[in-house]
Amino acid sequence: MILIPTYNEATSVVELLHSLKSLRDLKEFDFDVTVIDDNSPDKTAEIVASLNLDWVSILKREKKDGLGNAYRAGFAQVLSDSSYDQIVTMDADGSHRVADLPAMFAAISSGKSIVLGTRWIPGGSVVNWPKSRQLLSRSGTRYASLALGIKLADLTGGFRIYSRQLLESLNLKKMDATGYCFQIEMALAAHLAGATAKQVPITFVERINGVSKMSRAIVIEALLQTTRWGVKRRLRPNADKLHYVK
Repeated sequence: MILIPTYNEATSVVELLHSLKSLRDLKEFDFDVTVIDDNSPDKTAEIVASLNLDWVSILKREKKDGLGNAYRAGFAQVLSDSSYDQIVTMDADGSHRVADLPAMFAAISSGKSIVLGTRWIPGGSVVNWPKSRQLLSRSGTRYASLALGIKLADLTGGFRIYSRQLLESLNLKKMDATGYCFQIEMALAAHLAGATAKQVPITFVERINGVSKMSRAIVIEALLQTTRWGVKRRLRPNADKLHYVK
């Protein structure tokens, strides 16, 4: 199952679904898609529905309520259906290339419990980002890695595949990050659960259509949350595992 959260992504998500259809038509890869829409004013959900793709479903929520809450809702729905053993998370805006999925599928099929599409390892790259934003992203990952003791090169990226077994082992309802730092919190929870991780190099492409959801408030939330988690881990080393892992 591929989960794609949307808010005002009508144009971008249609292009993404066409690309996913091309991959699916190769018959080598069999997957379904759930678009998790936060009641987009641009009618994203209705436009997706009009495509009449039988492998695409829509989880429509009442209002815009944060990336973390969108993914938690998507995880809950997927885990209620025993059909899916692997769950992909990817952005709707085209930043995560469908071309990188085969390598990620191969990695999760080798027995890993989490695969992270990674920009900041050999073979990974970023297209159309200014140096300042690259520095901010890399610095954020380095800070989170040091604060939380997680040796991964891209803790803020959202292009991932989780095994069903890993997600079922986590207390997803106890996670409280709502913005993009949800990605950091998921990496922390997976680490505490003893997840086996594989980093796969990807090419991240800055969106062409639509408006980025990134804001100063989201960056500040990530900084404060990560600092809080880091302090908590040092003061109460076992508390996080009890909190996140069933």
